[in-house]
Amino acid sequence: QVQLVESGGGLVQAGGSLRLSCAASGSRFSINAMGWYRQAPGKQRELVATKTSGGSTAYADSVKGRFTISRDNAKNTVYLQMNSLKPEDTAVYYCNADMSVSGPTDWGLLTYWGQGTRVTVSS
Repeated sequence: QVQLVESGGGLVQAGGSLRLSCAASGSRFSINAMGWYRQAPGKQRELVATKTSGGSTAYADSVKGRFTISRDNAKNTVYLQMNSLKPEDTAVYYCNADMSVSGPTDWGLLTYWGQGTRVTVSS
């Protein structure tokens, strides 16, 4: 079974920076895309950034120019460098991966989620 393990959340002052990491583990998978979503209290989960295996990236308008997504394909890890953080960036951040999985317990084109890491930006 595939697992996504996130790290790097925490409390930071406005204008500060944080770096989130998400590592995928398990057996017999290839990653088509990895990315980050976030969910603030009382709001729906929204896309923050995503990066395909081909290198294409997409960002939410609200984070363009401040956040950078990157991947280490050898480590099956995706990172989110967050700079110039604002209080409105406060949310639980979830790692997301679209994968092609070939067993032993999962098969096919599947989407996985991490457990979430909390980011709090104080004003």
